[in-house]
Amino acid sequence: MGVVTRGAIMSSNNKKSNGKEDSYSGLCSHFEANKRSKEYVAHQSKVHSVGWSCDGSRLASGSFDKSVTIWSLESDRLGRDGNYKVHTGSVDQLRWHPSKPEVLVTASGDKTIRVWDTRAGKPTSTVTTKGENINICWSPDGHTIAVGNKEDLLTFIDARTLKTKHEELFKYEVNEISWNRPGDKFFLTNGNGCVVILSWPEFKHLHTINAHPANCICIEFDKSGKYYATGSADALTSLWDVSELVCLRTFSRLDWPVRTLSFSHDSQMIASASEDLFIDIAHVQTGQKVHQITTQAPTFTVAWHPKKHLLVYACDDKDKHDRDTGGIWLFGLPNTTY
Repeated sequence: MGVVTRGAIMSSNNKKSNGKEDSYSGLCSHFEANKRSKEYVAHQSKVHSVGWSCDGSRLASGSFDKSVTIWSLESDRLGRDGNYKVHTGSVDQLRWHPSKPEVLVTASGDKTIRVWDTRAGKPTSTVTTKGENINICWSPDGHTIAVGNKEDLLTFIDARTLKTKHEELFKYEVNEISWNRPGDKFFLTNGNGCVVILSWPEFKHLHTINAHPANCICIEFDKSGKYYATGSADALTSLWDVSELVCLRTFSRLDWPVRTLSFSHDSQMIASASEDLFIDIAHVQTGQKVHQITTQAPTFTVAWHPKKHLLVYACDDKDKHDRDTGGIWLFGLPNTTY
């Protein structure tokens, strides 16, 4: 067997470093040629949540105006399928089924969640909950829906029977919630700056990570399952190793609390947004800025397409009469239009 020399090790490390740099420069070049955004009128008031179906064929947006709008993606253009006002309260968060591209769930302040068949353009089921709902997510196998309300009660609902499987009331502020990719652990961020990790389905406490010195607002897992990111009121986005539970790096270009995060489909980029008048797109491996999207108002929600370098976002925009515009933006379009 050959001897590995110090020079060979350095050469190998340089190749890895160059690989990261090549990835970074390639992404920067891509967005220099594809940095156009297009606005679509989606609602009559603020858009609180946007999300892509698992196959990327559809987009959904939920609004303070109590409605849900479903869109179809045709090449690099969104077509509006319909706007549906079935909730009687603000639609604060929505999530698509992890493997069924037609199934959507919405969480509302009207104390219900609704499960949708978007092919029919309507909910197929309504589940009444105990409070005003603000957070919702699917387990990776699609068998369980977790919903959190303003009183920090988490309810776990069997997606097939729509019966409650488990409830847990917390003594601290619960913000965003998510399963890890294998689905054997449940993560939540809280008002104490922590990430709390629980086993699933046993729901036993495993770890509490002091992630930030201020309120830990949002959490997002990348598609590979290697990383998760947290956003905090300290204006930092932190990248974490899932297996080691250590912080790998932070992204610090924002000045206001980080409200929303999204990893690109290839796990190369993370978009972070806040009350700053821009969205930061960072290179995951180096932390460098890939691109910055200028906005006219604070950003509520961002979502990368599951297969393309297209990002949808929604801001607190007003028209000239100081009314909410209810628009969404699609970023990543070619600079030249024909």
